[in-house]
Amino acid sequence: MKNIMESSRFKVNLLLVFMTLFCFSLSLFRFYISETKVFFFLNWNLFLAWIPLLLSSIILAFNIKGKISLALIIVVWILFFPNSPYILTDLFHLKARNTIPIWYDLIVILSYAWTGLVCGFISLGDIEKLLSGYTKDKIINAVVVLFLFMSSFGVYLGRFLRWNSWDVLNNPFGLFNDIVLRFIYPLEYTKTWGVTLLMGIMLNFMYFTFKLIKNTNEKQILLEK
Repeated sequence: MKNIMESSRFKVNLLLVFMTLFCFSLSLFRFYISETKVFFFLNWNLFLAWIPLLLSSIILAFNIKGKISLALIIVVWILFFPNSPYILTDLFHLKARNTIPIWYDLIVILSYAWTGLVCGFISLGDIEKLLSGYTKDKIINAVVVLFLFMSSFGVYLGRFLRWNSWDVLNNPFGLFNDIVLRFIYPLEYTKTWGVTLLMGIMLNFMYFTFKLIKNTNEKQILLEK
């Protein structure tokens, strides 16, 4: 028990729990002051952002190695992964309101966005660890880059076309149609590819910076030992 509580993963998960509670307290305080539920939807968005982390944690915790079961979980993980960076786009809702100062709302949205993003990045790191047992680092890096661009495309689908992860089951044909049209006629959907490209580049920079800092800190700890 002591070893578990001292592990770096336990500390990260605990920190994420406290970050989540902080986000929730910000929205509750906002509701108490303004008596409006303007940003309550962020709690649902953050719950969705936790799902990829929960899925990747289950894979590692139970040491799932069966190819079929592993592939199924990763497919589900890919479907939910865009929910982690999606909260960044909730900055669209930032505007001056009479009851609450805009700086408070900015802190609310950024707190949720950062917590969701960290959940996603840690879960992506888990997937990297999992793939490391099957292929080379260069291929893994290429897959990670692909996942981040796919995530960016997923964010576009959610923000601008209002699709969500559940629609794979609720309305698969409508979702498939919107996706296929953008691949068949890319020049007619420049906004789609502009958002996907630029956000994908941004997410790649953010993730690999996050990963580099993490790896540097781990090496420093090993050297100190």
